[in-house]
Amino acid sequence: MTRSSYDDAVAGIRARGVEWDLDPSLDRIRDLVDILGSPQRAYPVIHVTGTNGKSSTARMIDALLRERGLRVGLYTSPELHTMRERISVDGEPVTEERFAELYDDVLPYAEMVDAKHDVKVSFFEMLTAMAFAAFADAPVDVAVVEVGMGGAWDATNVADGSVAVVTPIGLDHTEYLGDTIEAIAGEKAGIIKPEAVAVLAQQPVEAAEVLLRRATEVGATVAREGIEFGVLQRELAVGGQRVRLQGLLGTYDEVFLPLFGDYQASNAACALAAVEAFARGRATAEPGGEDRLDADLVRAAFAGAPAPGRLEVVRTGPTVLVDATHNPAGMAATVAAITEEFGFTRLIGILAVMADKDVMGVLEELEPIIDELIVSRNSSPRSMPAHELAVVARDVFGEDRVHLVARLDDAIDQAIGLADQSGEFAGAGVLITGSVATAGDARLLMKASQ
Repeated sequence: MTRSSYDDAVAGIRARGVEWDLDPSLDRIRDLVDILGSPQRAYPVIHVTGTNGKSSTARMIDALLRERGLRVGLYTSPELHTMRERISVDGEPVTEERFAELYDDVLPYAEMVDAKHDVKVSFFEMLTAMAFAAFADAPVDVAVVEVGMGGAWDATNVADGSVAVVTPIGLDHTEYLGDTIEAIAGEKAGIIKPEAVAVLAQQPVEAAEVLLRRATEVGATVAREGIEFGVLQRELAVGGQRVRLQGLLGTYDEVFLPLFGDYQASNAACALAAVEAFARGRATAEPGGEDRLDADLVRAAFAGAPAPGRLEVVRTGPTVLVDATHNPAGMAATVAAITEEFGFTRLIGILAVMADKDVMGVLEELEPIIDELIVSRNSSPRSMPAHELAVVARDVFGEDRVHLVARLDDAIDQAIGLADQSGEFAGAGVLITGSVATAGDARLLMKASQ
């Protein structure tokens, strides 16, 4: 049998349909993992959902668990650069060779499931099965699994998380999940399973009610940010912030987080509570197991916590920030962080967004901090054409403040030029934002230019 190359595997997965074509059913993925021997049951799972912050929170959970000496599988989406980034073991994405092996191993079984159903195993279902198989083969001590979209009908929900983390819920993917906070929360609440611990970030009241009702119905234990755990104190620090965190098992002082924004401090608190809940479960099962996490371990894990493409400084002189924000709630948090933590006197924005997003909402949140906006497009086929984005942007920013530059590399050059007009020490900067794809493209372009 001819083995696939990495490019063959990526092409084969993409041929299963674009990732955002959804069929709300777990039947195919259940059949697929059953044939594979239920790899998702070979290890405990910490399951992460929410509208904003779930990737950052999942990465922080992964960092904490690995600092404790555990072998961890991490499944996140979407990728910034290459598809193999979605499946990591021991803090590193699987190699191209391993990714292709996983594809070849799962493909025959996926084709068997294809023959059984009217709809083929999807792009995301295929990747999810590959991740579960990779973690079982490694083997890992625990898997941190980020939901792709929603929760109840997401392919990852064939796994039963012993800990379910729900980051802040807002309006996003409304065409798939519903157009109210309550409806979206109902979908995301589906990852809370019987006898699990539900770690809940601070939520809108209507979302909190739905999540708490689900936890009560299934007999899950609830840990709420601001009540059972949370951020006690935070202050700005060079390259990030210093926080004092109240966990479920103790208080942790002098924790440096190399990330910007109060929302990242909240993400850290949720990650800490999730790992404490997981550790407490293991301590109950293992006589002599520890309760409170070692404070130095927590500090070390958070000091190295990665969050690529999340208010990431990719250049100085002028400062260039790359951010993956793609919905109004996320943009509001980004704007607050920039206002608090960067002393820009002039900020040039570059925006490239997906056509199916609340573009007007994103623009309205962004407008107060941007002096001039360059609209462009990213490499995704879902990207809104730049000329269409310009029309919407001019309604919010006015004609004079909006520039249309179709290619992202040219947009970056123009933005840096506009910032440089103020002089390096005049406090000018550039923000590149609007999508994970935009952030990924910008990171590659900035790296190539250095």
